[in-house]
Amino acid sequence: MTSRRYKRVVVKLSGRAFAGSEPLGLDAGALAHVADELLAARELGIELVVVVGGGNFFRGNTAQEWGIEQAEADNVGMLGTVMNGILLRGVLKQRGLEDVRLMTALPMPAMAEPFIRLRALRHLERNRVVLLGCGIGQPYVTTDYPAAQRAVELGADAILLAKHGTDGIYDRDPRKDPAAQKFLALGYQDILEKDLRVMDQSAILLAREHNIPLHVFDFEEKGAVTAICSGEDRGTHVASFTTTTMSPVVAQAN
Repeated sequence: MTSRRYKRVVVKLSGRAFAGSEPLGLDAGALAHVADELLAARELGIELVVVVGGGNFFRGNTAQEWGIEQAEADNVGMLGTVMNGILLRGVLKQRGLEDVRLMTALPMPAMAEPFIRLRALRHLERNRVVLLGCGIGQPYVTTDYPAAQRAVELGADAILLAKHGTDGIYDRDPRKDPAAQKFLALGYQDILEKDLRVMDQSAILLAREHNIPLHVFDFEEKGAVTAICSGEDRGTHVASFTTTTMSPVVAQAN
């Protein structure tokens, strides 16, 4: 049997995971890739919690463009996470996975279960994939913090932070500077001190407080979730390191 580093992980997916190469909307191929990655990890015996974003439908930070309050925009964004969750649940079931549950922080009993920590734990103990929508059910909060909070609540061994268009954390924006270098390993404090905008600071602080490692990686890379759970360090590994490690290879200009 293949060895594994983690038994239970939180996979944080942005809305881009459902949109493919487009900034908005849905892409069937992208959904199939998401399903492939989750099913492969489940075959490895990993207990999966998936925090679903909704930016492919609507982003709360565009409130000013639409002339509405931030709270209203964030409410629309939370509904987007539910739509993605329903779609992902449907695709996984179509692929033969019946043991999948969508839970939401806001009550929507006709479409999903309410998030109840003990119930979610029971699902995981019964080897069910748990999809989480609506963040924590509050405006002014991105899905970064809920990923860290649910990881703590559900006893996850790590948070897998899926990115698109980048394969880790860099010292500079690799899309603007071809000399940017990737961090292979970072401490939580390094991220805060260097002001690396990879995740909300509140989420980094919570992960640090509970010593939950983070893996920032390119979700478009096939097999990345399984590789990380098996012990490979893809992308950037964030934990209580005392030494920052950087890749000797600089980024390639796109």
